[in-house]
Amino acid sequence: QVQLVESGGGLVQAGGSLRLSCRALIVNQRMAWFRQGPGKEREFVAGISWDDGTTAYKDSVKGRFTISREDAKNTVYLQMNSLKPEDTGVYYCASRTLEASGIPTHDDEYDYWGQGTQVTVSA
Repeated sequence: QVQLVESGGGLVQAGGSLRLSCRALIVNQRMAWFRQGPGKEREFVAGISWDDGTTAYKDSVKGRFTISREDAKNTVYLQMNSLKPEDTGVYYCASRTLEASGIPTHDDEYDYWGQGTQVTVSA
């Protein structure tokens, strides 16, 4: 059974914006976005605690990306502004069923993954 469904990727010019959505079948304690660029390992981008809304970000996206949640729709969003070519990659939504201290940033700390959505930023 599919737990997480992502949408919202696409092609955008540098400086542009995109909003990714991740609809969860079941809301879990921690939700996060990871990305995998061409020839790179998957990396943490942003995370949110479902109970108190605490957030965490990769340093290079702070001030440009915002993660948020909409309780009524079991949905997590990633608003991406001032996009750069280095933001290009496949973006994955992830969820963690167990509580954690803070927001986990390693992919092996998450239990469920979406199918991924491509984000391409042209120079």
